[in-house]
Amino acid sequence: MCPLPLAAAAVTAPRTPLRLLGRGLAAAMSTARPLKSVDYEVFGRVQGVCFRMYTEDEARKIGVVGWVKNTSKGTVTGQVQGPEEKVNSMKSWLSKIGSPSSRIDRTNFSNEKTISKLEYSNFSIRY
Repeated sequence: MCPLPLAAAAVTAPRTPLRLLGRGLAAAMSTARPLKSVDYEVFGRVQGVCFRMYTEDEARKIGVVGWVKNTSKGTVTGQVQGPEEKVNSMKSWLSKIGSPSSRIDRTNFSNEKTISKLEYSNFSIRY
């Protein structure tokens, strides 16, 4: 069983500005700077080490949307969307940090493109 990331374990008040309530993350980001989308695949010791849970937690902390899932070949794959600087922060995390027990050998990024609107409303784990 994976220990909860500190952010998931802590109970804190939401920090969303009142003007964004009811509009959601996707609506808030769609009015901002140009949006980016990128697919990724992470290689190494990334299954059985809570990688997906930590990825979901980090994506929510950074403020990007998309998804993550395990593959049958032992990698983790997914997609990240959001403002370019936030997507770049998530790319760095996926390449260098990962979950505490993971070992990232390499991360491949593909299909990086500018998008006009987000295709997801949150970040989720797929099965």
